[in-house]
Order: sequence, then structure tokens, then C-alpha cells
Amino acid sequence: MNIKRFDPSKFTASKAKPLPVLLLLDVSGSMNEVVNDAFERTGQTVVEDGQTWEIVRGGESRIEVLNKAVQEMIASLAKEEQLDHEFLVSVITFGATVGVHLPPTKASLVQWTPLAAGGGTPLGEAIATGKQLIEDKEKTPSRAYRPVVVLVSDGKPTDGWEENLASFVGAGRSTKCDRIALAIGAGTDEEMLRKFIAGTPNPLFHASDAAQILEAFQRVTMSVTVRSRSVDPNQIAGVAGSSAASTPSASRPTRSTPAAGMGRAGASGGSEEKAEDGYW
Repeated sequence: MNIKRFDPSKFTASKAKPLPVLLLLDVSGSMNEVVNDAFERTGQTVVEDGQTWEIVRGGESRIEVLNKAVQEMIASLAKEEQLDHEFLVSVITFGATVGVHLPPTKASLVQWTPLAAGGGTPLGEAIATGKQLIEDKEKTPSRAYRPVVVLVSDGKPTDGWEENLASFVGAGRSTKCDRIALAIGAGTDEEMLRKFIAGTPNPLFHASDAAQILEAFQRVTMSVTVRSRSVDPNQIAGVAGSSAASTPSASRPTRSTPAAGMGRAGASGGSEEKAEDGYW
């Protein structure tokens, strides 16, 4: 009998190509501001992040909405993963400290740990940390598609940021990233955010309430997933504009903290690697 044979050692399954998504998230104390009117004033005040806040009960804070928006984004990306592509999600936070909240992780494997807000806005250090991650070929492989970097902030930097931002957008691998920015509230340094997205087709997104924060993240997520399905995912068409992108953010007088349901209200104030190189 002629027995047909198959040698599995001669065949290897194709490896999914990653599309990195890096989130630079502001978790300063001002992110505890509530973004709806469902709260109760206490008359108590506290000083944090250079401002005086009134403590309130209830309400939904910016940081709580941001947690929800990020979780929804990760869940949507996980559903879009295929045999030929995946999404490497990483999160860098800046507030009381700067740190890698989530190292590059396949979206479908992410176990989300909620963000907490407090401290200042050390944006410059966060951008430098993000650049280190992008430049590291072990963490952001050369075979990956062009990364998407999303910067979210609701305030003004409290450290030197100009040099680090210039390096991010003007030198090394990070220059090839698609850059998106979201300004939350009326106190954001929009000039800095516009410099971050300069040279990209993306608008500066604005959000003053929970719905607009969620909408902005949904549009970014849609842009990323559409790219992943395109013939050439390295081609960037830009994120579609929306009311959140074109409407200036409005001032909100109320703030919240996640602790014990209490919140705040403002009172004042040639190699093998090269051969498989997808973009780099």
C-alpha cells in the first residue's frame, strides 16, 4: 500500500502581524473632576494639583469615564484580531508618577487594571517613556505595522516637555507613528497637543463630558480597526472628525474622587529583521 506522509517540521504557521496602539494617559488630580451633574455638594474643600476643589458625593469623574473608554477600546480591538494581524496595546500613565501601566500586550490577552488619578502632569517624562518603548525593537518589533500613539490630557504640563516632544516627532522610529490627541476640558494646553499631532491628518479632539470622551475613543478605535482591514495598514487616512473634535471644550465646575463615593468641585483657581520589516 502506498502510504502518503506529511512532515509538519517543514511547515510553520504564519505569525500574526502586530499593529501597536500606545496610549499616553493623563491621570493627574484634575482627572477626578466630575463630568455630569449627578452629585451632592458637601461644602468641604481640598487642595490638590495646584487648585482648590470642593468635595462632592456621587457623579462620574473623568478618570472613571477614561477607564470605561479604554476598556471598550481594548474589547473592540480584541474582537478584530485575526490570524494575520493582532493589536499590541500598551498604556503609559502620567500623574503622581510616570509608569508603564500596561506593557505591550495582545488586546485579547489584556487584563485591565483600573486607573486612579492624583498628582501633577509630568507630560515630558511620559513622552520620553513612550519614545523608549517605540524605539525598543524587542517591545515594538520591526515587523509591526506603523504604531498609533494616542495622547490624552486635561491640563498643562508640570515639567519640561518641549525637548522630549521635539525628539518624539522629529527623530528615530517614533517619527513614523500616527499621532492622535484628545483634550479633556477647558484647561488643556492645546498648543502642546497641536504640536504633538503636527504633520498628521488628524484633528485635535475635544471632550467636555462623558459622552464626548467615549465618542472620541470610539472614533479612534474605528480608525485603527479600519486600518487593520485595509490593503496596506501602514497607510493613514486620519481619524474622522466629530462634534467632539470640532467643538471647543466647555468649563465644568464640579469634580469627583473615586474614594468612598466622594468627589470634588472647583472653588478657585539587509538583515533577516530588515527582510521582514513591515514599516520601520
